[in-house]
Amino acid sequence: MSKISRDTYNESITTVLKGAQDKKRKFVETIELQITLKNYDPQKDKRFSGSIRLPHIPKPRMKICMLGDAAHIEKANSIHLASMDAEALRKLNKNKKLVKKLAKQYDQFVASPALIKQIPKLLGPGLNKAGKFPVLVNHDEDLGAKVDELKATIKFQMKKVLTLGVAVGHVGMAPEQLLQNISQSVNFLVSLLKKNWQNVRSLTIKSTMGAPQRLY
Repeated sequence: MSKISRDTYNESITTVLKGAQDKKRKFVETIELQITLKNYDPQKDKRFSGSIRLPHIPKPRMKICMLGDAAHIEKANSIHLASMDAEALRKLNKNKKLVKKLAKQYDQFVASPALIKQIPKLLGPGLNKAGKFPVLVNHDEDLGAKVDELKATIKFQMKKVLTLGVAVGHVGMAPEQLLQNISQSVNFLVSLLKKNWQNVRSLTIKSTMGAPQRLY
């Protein structure tokens, strides 16, 4: 059961979008959901983690790279997706700095079945440490659809602090699309919490450069 009314969502979304419209930036601002928890001890309580696919892609500019075999590289090229083959990965020579640089260059990686098994051997633990170990893509899957799925998926992960933030949209989206994304994100997050709404101190949305708007 949501404790936030549709009117509250609409009011906050309208204010965020108006602020972005009044002060136009040279880039499309991301809209982030910021969460503060209470009655939670990150040291003792089980840390939660969960992912949800939103109805509308919150980060269309998310950078994804295909680590693929010949067939997947060809598919990646046809949809203008960055890609690297085993030979290109081998050239990094497990150099920690180069692997770290690669991990920083992209938000997410996808890999062919043949290549995903070789990642630790070719690159060492670098991508895993960065929390960017590749997502498996089989040959019978539509690569473009898989990429869109990753762009639409957000992850809530409890770290050592009681605050977390996650991108739920951008200022170029329609208010109704933002409403759907934000309300689904909030309901999913609450379902992950041990005591549901009793663990929520505050929920706020804000655009990259805008003022925060309190939802709860």
